[in-house]
Amino acid sequence: MEFIVKEEITKKDKDDIFQGLLKYNLERLEDKKPRELGIFLNDENGEKVAGIICDTHGKWLLIHYLWVDETQRGKNIGSQLLMRAEEEAKSRGCEFSFVDTFDFQAPGFYMKHGYKEVFQLKNYPIKGTRFYYTKEI
Repeated sequence: MEFIVKEEITKKDKDDIFQGLLKYNLERLEDKKPRELGIFLNDENGEKVAGIICDTHGKWLLIHYLWVDETQRGKNIGSQLLMRAEEEAKSRGCEFSFVDTFDFQAPGFYMKHGYKEVFQLKNYPIKGTRFYYTKEI
């Protein structure tokens, strides 16, 4: 056997490791079927101007991305997207929500919506901070 160090990782490299981890995890996880959840706002031309992309998995809503175009900010759109995602997650049996955000993104936004900080990753990637929040929904 030999260790190999690579600076460029191929799709096969990623797939090999992911499939090994997935097999291990699926043998142990109670809920093996996360469900995707996306809610989008389109303008009059059908272009996306805001959206939230999440998964629901067991009792958890996992928020991956929430974005509102700069021209649409300040109109309560982000709050509406978040609330709709939480409501859909509750209808799927979720009791909790998780999100992470950078210090230059939206820590105050999530705290305003009842999210509680559980962890900070300081000096990430160099001098920023990444916040991790959860909420009972």
